[in-house]
Amino acid sequence: MADSDDIDRIRSAPDLQALEALRVSTLGKSGSVTARLKSLGKMSPEERSAEAPKIHSLREAVTAALAGRKAELENAELEQKLATERIDLSLPAPQTPEGSVHPVSQVMDELAEIFADLGFSVAEGPEIEEQWYNFTALNMPEFHPARAMQDTFYCRKIGGDPDAEAHVLRTHTSPVQIRAMTSQPPPLRIIAPGRVYRSDSDATHTPMFHQIEGLVIDKGIHLGHLKWTLETFLKAFFERDDVVLRMRPSYFPFTEPSAEVDVGWSMEKGRRVVGGCEGWMEVLGSGMVHPNVIANCGLDPEEWQGFAFGTGVDRLAMLKYGMSDLRAFFDGDLRWLRHYGFRSLDVPTLSGGVGA
Repeated sequence: MADSDDIDRIRSAPDLQALEALRVSTLGKSGSVTARLKSLGKMSPEERSAEAPKIHSLREAVTAALAGRKAELENAELEQKLATERIDLSLPAPQTPEGSVHPVSQVMDELAEIFADLGFSVAEGPEIEEQWYNFTALNMPEFHPARAMQDTFYCRKIGGDPDAEAHVLRTHTSPVQIRAMTSQPPPLRIIAPGRVYRSDSDATHTPMFHQIEGLVIDKGIHLGHLKWTLETFLKAFFERDDVVLRMRPSYFPFTEPSAEVDVGWSMEKGRRVVGGCEGWMEVLGSGMVHPNVIANCGLDPEEWQGFAFGTGVDRLAMLKYGMSDLRAFFDGDLRWLRHYGFRSLDVPTLSGGVGA
């Protein structure tokens, strides 16, 4: 049975493995404290009223001792890592400095290479954006429910007109499409890569991430052009001819009709890879540009049509290069970058393979 000797052994446990063994021997299914708790059902009411407080007090003491020792051991382990894993910045730089290209930068170059071959140019825009470009022109006027679909960072107004509309950190790169449509005459074929911001954070979401969107505005454009473009792009990016697409009806305020695009995956060496059709995973959103958006940009939707699509650059990198946690992209861990980074001369080309 557990007593003060068990608590002493817990407090002197040399490591986490030994501590776990003591937890099992006391609080586990067959542990000594658990056995005492089970014995309460066989006692008379008088015995139970006398013994129950003692047993519950013992369980609480053992639990507290386990938690306290675990915190001590984890802190000691962290201190040991901090003491041994250091970089002496005062040391001279190596004669041949080593550097690597971040996977996001590499994938950006791969995408630019693929779309340049398809006749697309790269367009850019500000990251602190006016709401008209980020929402209103994209068929999301004030109080439109679609604005609630995105967790937006609003910028506090400093000086100037107090009644002026607050700027936002752009929630997508779609405002770049609006700026292109209002500043350049059609036809247009552009991609808009860049950083975007949303108030969200977990293994597959970060407050800042990278997105690429594509836009085509021309006469006689239809869904067939969109599907061909996406198939060509995804086959070139994943460097496989067996990439299968599935388009599902969806809703985006700036496209009509809208479609989510899935790619087929198959199991290779115990992990999912793009290609084949054992299952499906979503990779991007797309659709025909809404007539309201075309009209908002000063064009006649009866004359000009177009399609648009967008996807996360970080997500594409994860799928292609087998990364599991989006947050690692922004941790700045040299070990991660050395493992996943690309050599500076690994320039993507369609002839040599974009991921070569």
